[in-house]
Amino acid sequence: MFALQPLEAGERLIEYKGELTSWRRAAARQRSDAGHTSVFGLSDGRVIDGSRGGNSARFLNPACKPNCEAIEIGDRVFIHALIAINPGEELFIDNGLVVDGAITDDVRAQYACHCGASRCCQSMIGGTATLP
Repeated sequence: MFALQPLEAGERLIEYKGELTSWRRAAARQRSDAGHTSVFGLSDGRVIDGSRGGNSARFLNPACKPNCEAIEIGDRVFIHALIAINPGEELFIDNGLVVDGAITDDVRAQYACHCGASRCCQSMIGGTATLP
C-alpha cells in the first residue's frame, strides 16, 4: 500500500476489515495460502480474517522501522500514521507475527523480512529478531 496524499502523524488511515473469527478457523484457511498472512489478532484471542471480506489494509507490508501502527478499539483495528508520510511512500506496520509450533529454519525462511531497514531483524515473526 502506498500513500496517495500527504498523511499527518497520528492520522487514521484505514480500518483493517474482515471476518471476525477464531484463530483455529483462520489458521485452517491460512494453511492453503502459506507465506501470506491476512489475519490480525485481537487482544481477546479472536482474529480479523482479512481474506474473508477484507479490504486493502491486508496488503500492508511489515517492516522493522514501521511508519504506521495498528490501534485496537473493541473488536476493530485502525491503522494510524506514526510519522508524516509523503505521497508515493509505502505504508508499513510492525505486525508482530505469531506462528504456531516450532520456529524452524524453513519457517524463518517462509517469513523472512525484506524491508531493507538498516537494522532489519530478518524476520516478520515477533520475538525472533536477529539483528546484525
